[in-house]
Amino acid sequence: MDQLQNPFSPGAGTPPPELAGRGDILNHVNMALARIKAGRAEKSVLLIGLRGVGKTVLLNKIESMATDQGYQTVMIEAHESKPLPALLMPYLRKILLSLDAGARVSAKVKRGLAVLKSFVSSVKVKVNEVEFGLDIEAEHGSADSGDLEADLTAVFVALGEAAADRQTSVAIIIDELQYLNEIELSSLIMAIHKVSQKQLPLVLIGAGLPQLVGNAGRSKSYAERLFNYPPVGQLKIADAHKALQEPVLAQGVQFTEQAIDEIIQVTQGYPYFLQEWGYQAWNLATTTPIDINVIKTATAASIERLDASFFRVRFDRLTPREKDYLRALAELGPVPQRSGDIAQLLGVESRSVAPLRNGLIKKGMIYSPQHGDTAFTVPLFEEFMKRIMPEMPKSKTKQPT
Repeated sequence: MDQLQNPFSPGAGTPPPELAGRGDILNHVNMALARIKAGRAEKSVLLIGLRGVGKTVLLNKIESMATDQGYQTVMIEAHESKPLPALLMPYLRKILLSLDAGARVSAKVKRGLAVLKSFVSSVKVKVNEVEFGLDIEAEHGSADSGDLEADLTAVFVALGEAAADRQTSVAIIIDELQYLNEIELSSLIMAIHKVSQKQLPLVLIGAGLPQLVGNAGRSKSYAERLFNYPPVGQLKIADAHKALQEPVLAQGVQFTEQAIDEIIQVTQGYPYFLQEWGYQAWNLATTTPIDINVIKTATAASIERLDASFFRVRFDRLTPREKDYLRALAELGPVPQRSGDIAQLLGVESRSVAPLRNGLIKKGMIYSPQHGDTAFTVPLFEEFMKRIMPEMPKSKTKQPT
């Protein structure tokens, strides 16, 4: 096959050639955007799913949908090393300045800029940000208390009022929300709550790993009523089939049914892996239809590339003790495991590995589907752990003499 024409695109947030199986989520978000723009009450949306299910792809699509509806959009990715205010401020400034560019002078927009200037001044030292050059006097007493919950709420309300005055809407889109610390997440939820109460045209669309639901609930008890949490998971068989077959048919090529069944079985229907296997199969095939023999070779090539990149970059962030913990989890199998069973396999007490487990959750490597259970956030990672660490770490239990 001509590799230049390869339709598959495995990558971080790279849109697939066929966005299959996500129509219900996109239709729901599109209606939420339309209702908020029309002044109707509607919940913000947090997409929940493991690594490799296409959450970032959906956020990019949603940003495009919001733009098509006339929204001003902010799209950022949360991470561990940069505070939320530092991530948000440049984009909020840009939106307010764009709202201020019209011919009609807007007191609401001017006030929004003044409140943002006040907020910038109050957090500048903490986030070590550069001056934003807002040629406007700060509104003292607004968003400058040093309490992030109160101050971010004031900024969001001022932004929402400015957008309403300009008859537009704002969509704040944040990926990797599980990386926000407790105060940041609580502040974001409180700000959206106040905006929702005032029915201002501002919506939050976010995405995160499964622990985000629990984190949000612990931050604010009303979070479960403030957001919709559509799950983003593996594709159904029919959708996975479409994601593989439709792109190659457009190139005059096809997979055999047996080949598609094999890909779906080994990838478990996870979108990122479907793209990887399709990509390798196309490059390895010499004729159409692409059959199961090609897929078996593609499986070896795909695993080799995943081990060197997708899996490896996560593994390399781990300490030796964290690697041992994940190796024990992998030994027990791909389904959620009791924390006590992992500790027992390591030959230690559960309480002694609790900090280790908490650290791995913060790194986004594992999550707790329910109290006391532990599971990988990265599909197929247990198989990688067994490949890269063939032997289980030695038990810490003292052997009898």
